Amino acid sequence: MPKTFLSIGECMIELSQAGDGHLKKGFAGDSFNTAWYARAFLGGGWQVSYFTALGTDRLSDEMLAFMSSAGIATDHVRRIDGRNPGMYMIHLKDGERSFQYWRETSAARLLAEDRERLRAAIDGAELVYFSGITLAILSPDDRGRLIDEIRRARELGKTVAFDPNLRPRLWESTDSMCAAISDGARAATMIFPSFDDERSYFGDTTPEATAKRYRDLGAELVVVKDGENGITISDAEALVHVRAHPANPVRDTTSAGDSFNGAFLAMQLRGQPSRRAAEFAAKVAARVIEQPGALIGSDHLPQPEVV
Repeated sequence: MPKTFLSIGECMIELSQAGDGHLKKGFAGDSFNTAWYARAFLGGGWQVSYFTALGTDRLSDEMLAFMSSAGIATDHVRRIDGRNPGMYMIHLKDGERSFQYWRETSAARLLAEDRERLRAAIDGAELVYFSGITLAILSPDDRGRLIDEIRRARELGKTVAFDPNLRPRLWESTDSMCAAISDGARAATMIFPSFDDERSYFGDTTPEATAKRYRDLGAELVVVKDGENGITISDAEALVHVRAHPANPVRDTTSAGDSFNGAFLAMQLRGQPSRRAAEFAAKVAARVIEQPGALIGSDHLPQPEVV
């Protein structure tokens, strides 16, 4: 039986520019993007599964079919009458992106409502991945339920990976965001923060300071992403810096961090040490931002050399 990589969060309808005023429809979202890139690089010994909630409408049907066609299992997707997938539009300027969202009636906001369903999915996984956006879209009660179940997963010896993905517009206040992110981090074994965000909202002065803060919260491994300045890796044994991989040209930075996370975790699960995993993941992220949209095909991705 294959082992399971479980990603928890929200997949949305993505609208991106297609030229001449037209828009292209796709499906993406931070935790789903990570699952997509993990699936691209994991061998046959692993199943990638997505945990979320969707509606019973046509777009939800299309999204499920898209997930399945990408080789991502949807057994744990809950369907809720009267709800819909969230939607966002990407606006690009000089390769940098901004987003406009429509997610008030998103079914994914209720993904942690059913504790029994959530626990069953987590119990069947060897690795559980979630993000700060996963936490942000939930009610306080559901957020607490999700963190409790993820904390239990870590206590059972599962690997728990977390990207803080700080998005203050999704939270009632910066203080509540930082408190919830810290609670999520305490449940995680591996954390993938982005330094720009951490500097802005936690006041960290260096990537090393970010790594130390999350290690002090209990993480066994912290991988700090700092754009073109590279990656800082901290564990119990060492503090290591890995150079960023150049991208030419930078067309769309959507999913840069998500693709890095998915590739890094896939390489770790295939037995690669952290430095080699980060070097490969940096190369993947560079290829991703050279292409438009969050998800790019395997023909644009590098292939790993696993030793």
